[in-house]
Amino acid sequence: MHPLWQSPLSIPGGSRQSPINIQWRDSVYDPFLKPLKISYDPTTCLHIWNNGYSFLVEFDDSTDRSIIVGGPLENQYRLKQFHFHWGAINEWGSEHTVDSKFYPAELHLVHWNAVVYPTFEEAVMEGNGLAVIGVFLKLGAHHEGLQTLVDALPAVKHKDTVIEFDVFDPSCLIPSCPDYWTYAGSLTTPPLTESVTWIIKKKPIEVDENQLEAFRMLLFTSDGEEEKRMVDNFRPLQPLMNRTVRSSFQSSHVLNMEAQHSDHAQQIRP
Repeated sequence: MHPLWQSPLSIPGGSRQSPINIQWRDSVYDPFLKPLKISYDPTTCLHIWNNGYSFLVEFDDSTDRSIIVGGPLENQYRLKQFHFHWGAINEWGSEHTVDSKFYPAELHLVHWNAVVYPTFEEAVMEGNGLAVIGVFLKLGAHHEGLQTLVDALPAVKHKDTVIEFDVFDPSCLIPSCPDYWTYAGSLTTPPLTESVTWIIKKKPIEVDENQLEAFRMLLFTSDGEEEKRMVDNFRPLQPLMNRTVRSSFQSSHVLNMEAQHSDHAQQIRP
């Protein structure tokens, strides 16, 4: 296991740690949740960095050129970076799960509240400082948008390597389906601060086996060190505690149950 995921794996007294298992039936539909509006300027993309636990695609966040607004958020949030978590094999890899089901990988787009806080570093320490969009990756068709990124990965194989990577629009990695879950959580890597409004997209994107394999060819280690492949870079699930997971959509199987109940009620009327 990578040192980042060795003990301590929790914050003493932490009550809103991430990731969590999302129980579809237990999520609460909130009709007041707005659609999430995403506006990314591809020219704000700067570079790719292998930081030793994932690869980060970093953005110029000095202005409001790449932002999200709406959804569960009270302010607009600036895009700082995105990264992925993935497994050694396709049976696991995502950080969040849905009804205890893992996906092979999960994308995190990290944004910060520049309306309230002057710097990203300050936002990280505050309860409403960050907003992270989570997108599940599932095995399926080739993803053309992701391939641009995959083609660049061999150049950042080793820890601490950085390459220029400009004019990329990460909205191509976000499913068009507007449905999402949201809950109050934390960063999943140190400092594990409880500063994140999570927005987990219901629908995954499809990627192919070769694209997932390109992630697994990266290394936790620097050039010259004994090679350790970058796999299983996800944090274990954390207890939900007394939090509520809200959904922007009504669950179809709950609606079906209500419809059946309504039909039954009509049948037994005199």
